[in-house]
Amino acid sequence: MQPLIETEIRETFGNASDAELAQLSLPHDFPLTEWAHLDAFAWRDPRISGRGYLVTELDGEPVGVVLRAAGANGSRHRAAICNLCHTAQPGDQVELFSARKAGAAGERGDSIGTYMCSDLACQETVRLGRPPAPSEVMPSVREIERIDGLARRTRAFVADVLGAA
Repeated sequence: MQPLIETEIRETFGNASDAELAQLSLPHDFPLTEWAHLDAFAWRDPRISGRGYLVTELDGEPVGVVLRAAGANGSRHRAAICNLCHTAQPGDQVELFSARKAGAAGERGDSIGTYMCSDLACQETVRLGRPPAPSEVMPSVREIERIDGLARRTRAFVADVLGAA
C-alpha cells in the first residue's frame, strides 16, 4: 500500500460525514506504520468507542470507509471467524461491523455489515509467524494465499460499501 499522511487518509472516506471526519483520530502508533507490508490500513478510533476505519486501494487509489461496531456479544468459549482474514478466534474477539453505504443509498440508511476481528488487526493476523527480517526469508505459500485472500476480500467489501463493485 502506498504511504499516506493524515490529510490523505481523511480524504479517502467515501461514506463519511463532515462531522465524522472532524472527529476522526488516528492510532497512536500511526507514525510507525510500515506501509510496504500492508494491503489495507485499519484501526479502532482511540477516542470514539465503537468506531473503526478501513482504508485500502482500489485501482491504485486509496479509498476508505467508516465502520461501526455492533459490540462484542460473542462468547470466548465459542469460536468465530473473521470474514476478512478467515481466522478462527474466540467469539469475543470477532465483532459485526457495519458501514453506511456511500451516496444516496447511505442517505436512505442502507449499510453493509460483516464480521471482522474486533481489533481490526487482520493485516497482522495473517502475517503472524513472519520472520523479523522479511527480506531474508521468503513467506510460505500458505502465508501468501492468506495475505492475497485478505486483500481481495477487503477490497471487495470496501467496493461494495462505496458502490464501486
